[in-house]
Amino acid sequence: MAPAVCDLLLMIQRLCIIGVGLIGGSLARAVKRAGFCAEVVGSGRDENQLRRAVELGVIDRYETDPARAVIGADMVVLAVPLGAMEQVMRGIAPHVERDAVITDVGSAKGSVVTAAEAAFGAAPAHFVPGHPIAGTEKSGVEASAADLFQRRRVILTPLPYTAASAVAAVRTMWEQAGAEVVEMGAAHHDEVLAATSHLPHMLAFALVDTLARMHEQAEIFRYAAGGFRDFTRIASSDPVMWRDICLANREAVATMIDRYQGDLTVLRAAILRGDGKRIEEIFTRAKAARDRYCE
Repeated sequence: MAPAVCDLLLMIQRLCIIGVGLIGGSLARAVKRAGFCAEVVGSGRDENQLRRAVELGVIDRYETDPARAVIGADMVVLAVPLGAMEQVMRGIAPHVERDAVITDVGSAKGSVVTAAEAAFGAAPAHFVPGHPIAGTEKSGVEASAADLFQRRRVILTPLPYTAASAVAAVRTMWEQAGAEVVEMGAAHHDEVLAATSHLPHMLAFALVDTLARMHEQAEIFRYAAGGFRDFTRIASSDPVMWRDICLANREAVATMIDRYQGDLTVLRAAILRGDGKRIEEIFTRAKAARDRYCE
């Protein structure tokens, strides 16, 4: 049997990470560096990646079958694409320790809660949905870094019946990884992230795709300046992961796209009628907002 949940406030004895990529691998590195975990067991579909994770010292051992990987673990982290979440949960449900804390790193929380309810019958009291607001456009265990979560926020979205001790354990794990932990409701999380993360990725993907389909694409990309590279960097992110995020948070993402399209239409109209005052007003307001909140 796994140690009592309260013991996780002191140290994780066996951490199981299902999906040892950028986020899962970075978490493993961070808690090991902090001396907060005795053993890390990895699991995933790509055995070559798992072997590499062992070689890099990211995990101590691995199991390709998640059901075997969770046995004896006191903390289980699901770092798989949102589209695979329910299947993985169904696979581990009969095997995970009764007192083990389960959490995830998915970018949309409503779909993860729904997956947990479908897989377990009801979301377990020791299940704490979570989302680290960190990452890069790179993917895979080779891109993982122990300092990825330093001074970054992690959002936890516990349910009304989630055990307080489980929330405290997950909070402590992320704090040991260097993160600042906040809590909010799952629905509010999905609305906020649709605006601040999901929409920017949609814009970057769409812009690069538009330019790539133009006849003059070679010339366009040859003369792309730093601003283009900075804005479109996130279009190099994992397409499968972002496909799943779009589908999992489709209503909130669609709402933000509609809002952006409306504002873009206003800007387009100002440009066509030569309304420099209106254009400058929009740009000035945008600059002030970014300078105030992002610098």
